[in-house]
Amino acid sequence: MKTINIPFVLAGIFLLVSCGGKNQQQQAAPPPPALKTTALTRQDITVYNTYSTSMEGIQNVQIWPKVSGFVQNIYVEEGQKVKKGQLLFKLETQTLSQDANAAKASVNVAQVEVDKLVPLVEKGIISNVQLETAKAQLEQAKSNYNSITANIGYSNIVSPVNGYIGVIPYKVGALVSSTMTQPLTVVSDISGIRAYFSMNEKELLQMKAQMAANTGDGATAPEVELVMINGKTYPHKGKIAMINNIINPSTGSVSLRADFDNPDLLLSSGSTGTIKVPSTYKNVWVIPQFATVDLQGTKMVYVLNGETVSSKPITIVAQTDTEFIVSEGLDEGTTIVTEGVSKLRDGQTINPIK
Repeated sequence: MKTINIPFVLAGIFLLVSCGGKNQQQQAAPPPPALKTTALTRQDITVYNTYSTSMEGIQNVQIWPKVSGFVQNIYVEEGQKVKKGQLLFKLETQTLSQDANAAKASVNVAQVEVDKLVPLVEKGIISNVQLETAKAQLEQAKSNYNSITANIGYSNIVSPVNGYIGVIPYKVGALVSSTMTQPLTVVSDISGIRAYFSMNEKELLQMKAQMAANTGDGATAPEVELVMINGKTYPHKGKIAMINNIINPSTGSVSLRADFDNPDLLLSSGSTGTIKVPSTYKNVWVIPQFATVDLQGTKMVYVLNGETVSSKPITIVAQTDTEFIVSEGLDEGTTIVTEGVSKLRDGQTINPIK
């Protein structure tokens, strides 16, 4: 009967199991992940900052009566186009006309008195003082008459500018005066539109820096676009015409005004919309936001070196809804990983896909 060496058999079995385990581990090792990559090139890009705006015509002139009276005639309709000097309203002047007749009579009386005294002074019958007094009374009567006739002229109310008539709250027969709470109407010149908006101090500094970079002196403001309330872009671009350089201490914002031509009268006073102010960045990299990771507050990308990756910090100067604009941290031709970056680590091997 053969004797079996038990320790030798156990050692052999352990060796076979160990070798088989190593082979299984080698066979089970996963391949490097296949991830998309992109080679970067510098480019120029324009992004837009948006601001809510309210609009007014070039002129919105309130029409007020200079004298009190009843509205006798209204010669225009609401919304009507009018020209400068066109008659809008006429106030009843019967009382003023009576006052004017009385004042004219006073002038005539005073004139007669002067004419009577002149020959008497020349003959030395009366003193010159009486004549001068009569002349002064004549001038006072003339002044009173001229004042009344001027008020009669004020009863004819004309448009001071070209434009469009607004609401007319007072109708024929209404008593109006210069102390009433609202004007007879408003004449709005909308051949051009002024769009008012605000931005914060940081945005203002960025815009001025962009203006200086693009023009060399910062004197030329960029053209802006207007998105109307219906979501459509207004066909004519505007120009920033005013920057109020006094910061509002309560809000930290500054007001600006952009002017737009309005040849088709598409815009109206009181309209609202959105102003788009462009910022152009030259010779920068544009990276998808999903290609970055945030490590302790610093934005990083994974750069491809052969088949391994390493993280690299970047300097972001602006962003769009989906992209970051990078000014520093990369080199021309650098290839970055644009897929699955949240699971990568430094030194990891990948299978790059272009």
